[in-house]
Amino acid sequence: MVHDLKANVKNAIAFYRTAYERDPAKAVELCVGDDYIQHNPIVANGKQPFIEYFTQMARDYADKSITFVRAVAEEDMVALHTHQVWPGNDQYLIMDFFRFD
Repeated sequence: MVHDLKANVKNAIAFYRTAYERDPAKAVELCVGDDYIQHNPIVANGKQPFIEYFTQMARDYADKSITFVRAVAEEDMVALHTHQVWPGNDQYLIMDFFRFD
């Protein structure tokens, strides 16, 4: 199968922005297939646990900011490297991975 790497990167970033900065329910509706596997140990697998967790995060940490440092695409995978600044100037470098089918 041939993958459009540029489109996969664009879609991963759009999902990330929508989910983490605005509307996780919309991100799931537009981008998530039948199965959603979450690898963060404090968030359960499935669409609804994702929506609930990130809705609460957006409410509790509305002042956070996310900068995309780099995106790496290969075959059906995209890795996003972000720099996140949270209230109190807590800063994190995060890697998130996405699989497209």
